[in-house]
Amino acid sequence: MPKVKVDGVELEVPAGATVLQACELAGKEIPRFCYHERLSIAGNCRMCLVEVKPGPPKPQASCALPAAENQEIFTQTEMVKKAREGVMEFLLINHPLDCPICDQGGECDLQDQSVAYGKGSSRFDENKRAVTEKYMGPIVKTVMTRCIQCTRCVRFAEEVAGVPEIGAIYRGENMQITTYLEHAAKSELSGNVVDLCPVGALTSKPYAFEARPWELKKTHAIDVMDAVGTNIRLDSRGRQVLRAVPRINDDVNEEWASDKTRHNVDGLVRKRLDKPYVRRDGKLVPATWNEAFAAIAAVKHGGSVAALAGDLLDCETMFAGKALVQKLGGSLLEGRQTGLAYDVSSLSAVNFNTTLAGIETADVILLVGTNLRWEAPLVNTRIRKAIKKGAKVFGIGPQVDLTYKVEWLGNDASLLAKLPEAVVEAFGKAARPAMIVGGGVLAKDGAHGDTLALVETLGLIREGWNGYNVLHFAAARMGGLMLGYATDGGVKAVAAAKPKLLFSLGADEVDYSAFPDSFKVYVGHHGDKGAHAADVILPGASYAEKAGTYVNLEGRVQRGEKAVFAPGDAREDWSILRALSEVLGATLPFDSFEQLRAEMAKAVPALGVEGLADYGWSVPSLPTGASGEFGSPIKDFYLTNAICRASPTMQQCSAELIHGQTYAEAAE
Repeated sequence: MPKVKVDGVELEVPAGATVLQACELAGKEIPRFCYHERLSIAGNCRMCLVEVKPGPPKPQASCALPAAENQEIFTQTEMVKKAREGVMEFLLINHPLDCPICDQGGECDLQDQSVAYGKGSSRFDENKRAVTEKYMGPIVKTVMTRCIQCTRCVRFAEEVAGVPEIGAIYRGENMQITTYLEHAAKSELSGNVVDLCPVGALTSKPYAFEARPWELKKTHAIDVMDAVGTNIRLDSRGRQVLRAVPRINDDVNEEWASDKTRHNVDGLVRKRLDKPYVRRDGKLVPATWNEAFAAIAAVKHGGSVAALAGDLLDCETMFAGKALVQKLGGSLLEGRQTGLAYDVSSLSAVNFNTTLAGIETADVILLVGTNLRWEAPLVNTRIRKAIKKGAKVFGIGPQVDLTYKVEWLGNDASLLAKLPEAVVEAFGKAARPAMIVGGGVLAKDGAHGDTLALVETLGLIREGWNGYNVLHFAAARMGGLMLGYATDGGVKAVAAAKPKLLFSLGADEVDYSAFPDSFKVYVGHHGDKGAHAADVILPGASYAEKAGTYVNLEGRVQRGEKAVFAPGDAREDWSILRALSEVLGATLPFDSFEQLRAEMAKAVPALGVEGLADYGWSVPSLPTGASGEFGSPIKDFYLTNAICRASPTMQQCSAELIHGQTYAEAAE
């Protein structure tokens, strides 16, 4: 480890570190625009200049200069100060003075650094150049006159998203950043360029002119659009969430979020259920809470009670629902809405065991029946990182573009029983082999058993390494399985039992025609498929309107906070179930959210502690011998749940990016 001196302070830095990183280790702030910790080094903004000895008697770009033994680095000298002022003056030559109408205002690197390191005046009086606006799709708004050509967006699109469609055209003063042929950016991660842009050249189109950052209340939450458990911050004003942005968590989402995570929030205020409804004469009519509860109490169920849990639920709601069903004498609980009925006797056999960060270190990966770009975009970025380190990827299933090279073996489940010799050989040589099993496998009889049979064949379990991974894509799935929301035979078995009283806890993907004789009570937040089929609707709260515990696909227990209040007469789901239990004569043993959480932790201790749950490792004995093609469980990435289906932004993304419709923008 080389020893360097930064402003007279001596310290050791890791081998391969840059001068900029050495300065940061010494506690010095170095301004930068083009440098980003998760992207390759470009060295083209020149803002991070420092003085280095030994070396030429001029400032040097610290982001691109390796730290070396006995270097002396100076960050505060007069030479450095004048150089940074010059660079800032140069960057502002063509930058428009439109901060009052720029959405980046208040959280703009250019504003902050021009105040801290700029001169306060400019010697340039030539006319500023202007650049025509570019079209980047329904997510990203462009004002390219503001662009300082830091190329962060270009590098993100190529290196992280794997869709190299943003680049530069022309040269010198005429250089412009644009998408190829100015079409919409076709990536599930395109919204991240808005966070990366250090100026206001790329901003969020749905959020344009909505609010200033200092007006917003910021709440830590957990995303429910997929099972990754992305750590997000919900920014709200009054009773409305205006945007969702990712928080840094290297174990889960690093600092990225999918477009669905960012832009579903406009669906939180549309098609909402804000009052109870009761079905009378075949029609749902508004009712009071007392009338709705009385209609449920009138059902003579005789203990024939069941609950179906949706994909967006927190663990507290599912625990309260389970407690109510059991108090009423029922035992049927199911959370796998679409009819899956895989074995859950061992949670480790349906868990992402390598962990999200661990999959980056795998050297051979077999994908089975999964489209990672749609099922878990942020797992796909981890696989890209593994490939950069030399990993080889094989695939069985529908052939899709995953943004990296995959050696597709075919789409036939029988391949699991007779893998090609080259695959077995590659796994035999691997130090950290991994397999990722998608929803297509869990939906096919015998396929889950076939993949578990490969654990030994491919040597997926080593000391300190478990390479068997199941990829869920519902935020409530692992928490639901831990709470027992899995009936042998799945939804079909629940339907076959013909429950007289059926609680639908935000379950919008269920085929309710299988429950013609059940009295259906829907507890949820959107007027979607579940509400249409209900006999009584009890308006609940979305993930933004309640605190909750969520378990992601790797078994990581995380907690989100409440950002805003639910609209109208809607209430938090647990409080609805608690109030209903009293009317039904089966009072639940908690009166507050804290008591509920304590009861849940008592019943399932792992849910009481944030962090990775330990499921142990055991292989259930399952049927094998699957055959036929794997299907894709997700038909439209942007419309997978009730919130997304209510979101105009997600509808436009689906129409344009999935179905190829074109949108003409009005002239302004």
